[in-house]
Amino acid sequence: MGTMMTELSASVLIELDGVFAYLTLNRPQKRNALSLQMLKELTAALRAVGANPQVQVVILKANGSVFSAGHDLSEMLDCTPPAYRTLFAACTETMETIQKINQPVIAQVQGPATAAGCQLVASCDLAVAADSAWFATPGVKIGLFCSTPMVAVSRNIGRKKMMEMLLTGDSVSATEALALGLVNKVVGPEQLEAATRDLARKIAVSSAYIVSIGKQAFYKQIELPQHEAYEYAEKVMARNAEAADAHEGISAFLQKRAANWKGKPKQQDA
Repeated sequence: MGTMMTELSASVLIELDGVFAYLTLNRPQKRNALSLQMLKELTAALRAVGANPQVQVVILKANGSVFSAGHDLSEMLDCTPPAYRTLFAACTETMETIQKINQPVIAQVQGPATAAGCQLVASCDLAVAADSAWFATPGVKIGLFCSTPMVAVSRNIGRKKMMEMLLTGDSVSATEALALGLVNKVVGPEQLEAATRDLARKIAVSSAYIVSIGKQAFYKQIELPQHEAYEYAEKVMARNAEAADAHEGISAFLQKRAANWKGKPKQQDA
């Protein structure tokens, strides 16, 4: 990567590399624990790259041997009720921001992702993991049930396995996480960066505007009853069909040529 590196803070790094943005969790000495400050900084970083029209894919990774150990437990002793609510609200805001920005976000998971760290992986649109990574929601073991992590993780895997992870705190390997649907691909540690980049490239060849329509539609329809989901998706498809890039893509396919994406909402704007 040859590119522009900026620091939002010491704990969140932003690197722009062409159409890709890399966000790096940078508290390896704290196992990339998600302190309140780090959550705020990560949310700000996501919004910053999300607002950049040059960015087509965001890759979320971490320095050190651990992807994220979840909340910073050293911050959680003897807090007031409002302080606890502030912390968990900030965590929710981070997770929801991942899915609200237009660009797909890929988690590049090099090591363990536990509790809110597992939630972070589950909240990303896609995830590639090293075969040495593992995942857990172990809060029950320390008297703090992983109630907020389960929201994201249970939307990735089945109920029975989710309950087992929550009630026992047991971990699952990267290979099992792949079978459960928590990650998309598992590779050797030395292949992780290349495999994640390859997945990002496959996304970036398509129209960023059309990808953004699809990402937002996915998260809205997935929680709707089937008939309501179809009604909503019909409207999205109709709006998508009006787009300049839809007409360009169809024409390019029929003419057997590469598409020249314009990123505009309506055909008449082309």
